[in-house]
Amino acid sequence: MGEAIQTWKVEIHLFDHDDSTSADAVLTTHTGTRIHGHGRARRNPSDADVPEIGEELAAARALRHLADRLLETASADISQIEHTEVHLKR
Repeated sequence: MGEAIQTWKVEIHLFDHDDSTSADAVLTTHTGTRIHGHGRARRNPSDADVPEIGEELAAARALRHLADRLLETASADISQIEHTEVHLKR
């Protein structure tokens, strides 16, 4: 495997609320472009209070949303270059 050409960083910020957790995933590219994804998890009142599970779910959903946003960004970039509408598969 060769040397990395560039490094992109993803930060996940978690926010706990009474019965829910929200997450913001932020991708920062080597050029400084930032793309955000958001996720949320709600605890059913009858479920055990295990904050880590809510954090995992919210983070996973934020990362999934981030991945979708990254595909949309790539699609828009290709569309600009090709001068035609492009839709990438998810």
